[in-house]
Formats: sequence, C-alpha cells, structure tokens
Amino acid sequence: MGVSGCGKTTIGKLLAEHLGGFFVDADDLHPEANRDKMSHGIPLNDEDRWPWLGVVSSVVQQHTGLRPLVLACSALKKSYRDRLSLGKSQIIHLCGARDIIEYRLSARQDHFMPSRLLDSQIDDLEEPEEAIIISVDNTPGNIVDQISRQLIKI
Repeated sequence: MGVSGCGKTTIGKLLAEHLGGFFVDADDLHPEANRDKMSHGIPLNDEDRWPWLGVVSSVVQQHTGLRPLVLACSALKKSYRDRLSLGKSQIIHLCGARDIIEYRLSARQDHFMPSRLLDSQIDDLEEPEEAIIISVDNTPGNIVDQISRQLIKI
C-alpha cells in the first residue's frame, strides 16, 4: 500500500516473483470513469473508490491455493483496507519523501495518475497501525530483500 508513485507495482511484481506468488495490481481494476477522472487531474472520492475496492476485494477473496497473492493497492484509508477484507494478510506500507515520489510520478509515462494529484493522496493517507513500513529510498531489489526479511520474522 501507499500513495501513487511509491513503487507498489514495481515492488509488488518483484516480491511476487521472489515469493513464487501471484501479482495483482489494483490499478488494473479501476473502472474507466475513475481512470478518466484521475487523468483529468480530479482526485477520486470515497464514492469513486468504494465500488472499485469491492472489485479488488472480490479478486482477493477468489484467490485460493498455496502460492501467495501480492496485491498492489493504494489502500490509503483504514476503511479502504477494511473493505478489502484482507483477513490475516500482511500489509506492507511503502513510504518516502514527497519530493522523491513526486519525481517518480512526473517521470512515469502512459499512466493515468498525474503528479498534481499527489497531495490529495497524501491528504487521504491514514497510516496503518500494523504494517511493515518500508522506505522507498532504496533500490527495488533491496526493498524486496527488506520486505522478505520482515516477512520471515512474522
């Protein structure tokens, strides 16, 4: 979890590969209306997010099997994380300095989320109480290693 641009997709794909699991990017599940809204610089509100989170929750609930599921999802508010019905899943919060994340957002190409919406995400962010907190101020490989070491401790 984390604000847009923190590396959820990059780290999630690498972590899923490292764990031999499946990767799901919640951004891929946004309805077109949400994508259009964000691409025009309009932040989503709870009414926009709630149905999308229901779809994401369904994907999580349908996952069965021995291979872990790694989900990349902003999950900015506690109510959103509750809506996802994650059960005993481990939340990993990717966080970092605003300027680093803003730079990453502005450098992305072909993504619907513009950097000018970062402040709205930061405003909505409710830090999770029980999560592995990982700074994004490192290489993706090192971040995955840090996460893996933390998961072993749990």
